[in-house]
Amino acid sequence: MLERRKVTSGAPWESLFGYCRAIRVGNIVEVSGTTAMKDGEVVGEGDIYQQTLCILQIIEKAIEQVGGNIKDVIRTRIYVTDITKWEEVAKAHSLYFSEIIPVTSMVEVSALMDFRLLIEIEAQAIIEG
Repeated sequence: MLERRKVTSGAPWESLFGYCRAIRVGNIVEVSGTTAMKDGEVVGEGDIYQQTLCILQIIEKAIEQVGGNIKDVIRTRIYVTDITKWEEVAKAHSLYFSEIIPVTSMVEVSALMDFRLLIEIEAQAIIEG
């Protein structure tokens, strides 16, 4: 049986739902839907670009905690509450992934867990070696 290495962030929803921020099984890393919440506060309220940057920092840290790095990402899934803001999201996303070029998708959703959250991102990574 493969070892499961888990990362928790302390987000209030983790214990309520029974999930972790990220999990590594073998060389595969899955990162849960991540929002711009730090220490119980929304980062970049009203600013989808800042929220995207915050989320990608959280995702990067989670992947590093299980022995990988952001260059191992092969897929992101992006959920936004206003699809017309896609260019701001793309600008932030490309800062992390313009050289890696993972596959991605972006969909508009009616709401996230907190009305102040404008975006949520999931990530998948494969760690080589």
